[in-house]
Amino acid sequence: MNAETRSWVAIGDLMDIPREGARVVKTATGCIAVFRTVDDEVYALDDRCPHKGGPLSQGIVHGTSVTCPLHNWVFDLATGLAKGADEGSARTTAARIENGKVLLAADDLARRTG
Repeated sequence: MNAETRSWVAIGDLMDIPREGARVVKTATGCIAVFRTVDDEVYALDDRCPHKGGPLSQGIVHGTSVTCPLHNWVFDLATGLAKGADEGSARTTAARIENGKVLLAADDLARRTG
């Protein structure tokens, strides 16, 4: 499904997320960390490291990666895949910016099972 045919849910203003930081969106099936890069790109991952459950929203954003605050696993924000020798992935949710608002893909949110 491409960006034009998807339904999107506005979750807030881009300016509410600090550059190289994150905010958490709570859903019925768990929390989603929404990250903003220095270049004002947005990405959304489950706010839970698959290694030990650390809150990725509290990690360090660098480029298009985030480092888990518990054990320094590094995840690609676009794919959710662990980098380096680590194996695992954090579930992604499509995100985009439109008119200064951060949007998450409704179909990705609907598929979440916790």
